[in-house]
Amino acid sequence: MTTTTATIEADPTLPIIRTTRDFDATPAQLMRAHLDPEVYAQWVGPNDVTTVLDVWEARTGGSWRMRNIRGGEEYRFHGSFHDVTEDRIVQTFTWDAMPENVSLETLWFEDLGNGRTRLHAQSLVDSFEARDGWLESGMEVGVNDGYAKLDALLTAGEV
Repeated sequence: MTTTTATIEADPTLPIIRTTRDFDATPAQLMRAHLDPEVYAQWVGPNDVTTVLDVWEARTGGSWRMRNIRGGEEYRFHGSFHDVTEDRIVQTFTWDAMPENVSLETLWFEDLGNGRTRLHAQSLVDSFEARDGWLESGMEVGVNDGYAKLDALLTAGEV
C-alpha cells in the first residue's frame, strides 16, 4: 500500500478511528515531526488554519495545549502525553468546545525499508456517536492537508 492520502476507517465493533498513511521518511523523521514543537506547528491541521502551541511537553507525563486560528476564529485543544517512546506516542486529545469527547490516541511507525515508513494511528472515543461526530467534523481534510504539508517539509529536508 503506497498512499498519498490517509486511509481513515471506523472500526465496526469499537468506537475507534484508524488512520494509516505512508511517507518517504524514516520512523525517526516522523517521530521528530510529531514531537518537535517547531516542526509540528508547521504541518498539523487544515491548510486554512495557523497552529499556535501554547504548551508542548512531548514526553511521558507531559501535557500540551494548542490553538488553531482561522480568520477571527480560534479553536482550542489540549491533552496529555501518556507514553512517549522511540517508536510510539500515546496521548489524549480534547477539543475545548466538547470536553466530554476525549480521545485516547496511539501512534506508531512501521519501517517499510528504503526510507519509507507507514504511520498507524488509532483514536478511541467513548461512544459510536462521538466517533461518528469526529468523522463528520471534517477531520479527513485536516489530516490530509496536514500530512501533505509534512510531505513538503520532508522533501525540503526540514525534518
